[in-house]
Amino acid sequence: MTTICRTARRRMLAAALVAALPSGAVIGTGAVIGIGAAIGTGAAIGTASVAGAASLVHHAPTSWAAKSTAQIKASWRTFFAGSTPAARKIALLEDGTKFSAIIRGQSSSALGRSTSAAVTSVRLVNHTTAVVRYTISLAGKPVLAGATGTAVYQASTWKVGDVSFCKLLALEQVKAPACPVAKG
Repeated sequence: MTTICRTARRRMLAAALVAALPSGAVIGTGAVIGIGAAIGTGAAIGTASVAGAASLVHHAPTSWAAKSTAQIKASWRTFFAGSTPAARKIALLEDGTKFSAIIRGQSSSALGRSTSAAVTSVRLVNHTTAVVRYTISLAGKPVLAGATGTAVYQASTWKVGDVSFCKLLALEQVKAPACPVAKG
């Protein structure tokens, strides 16, 4: 077999393996983990080097992280925006239907309508959880700066974690049946 044919077969094999991987199944620079296979720069399957696989997937983690971070920031800004309809807020909160009565009540209050949030940082923990640092403002004035919460990936959307919402409700001294009772 000629070198060109072997190279073409290796690239086709690498492309097929990469295509079969779940989204985000890239580890480090040039290492890919798939079901029953490990491919890395200089690694081999049989006698075929698959260094070309690394170039096919090198940018996947960065683009996933950037896209997720942007989605998280947008979800948090939208959730805490006073102008956002209650139905949209419910959709942007983890298990939001459990909190629908509280969210509807907040959305109809003058205080709730003057709320906004700015996300200052997002740290992705894994593909379903992120740590979010944010500031909540009322009528444009910060009232809770540097707060830390969680974002969760649920139903193909990054949402405000219900634990974060429950902590905010506790600060407001609002009891919600969907929030866990603190043990002390």
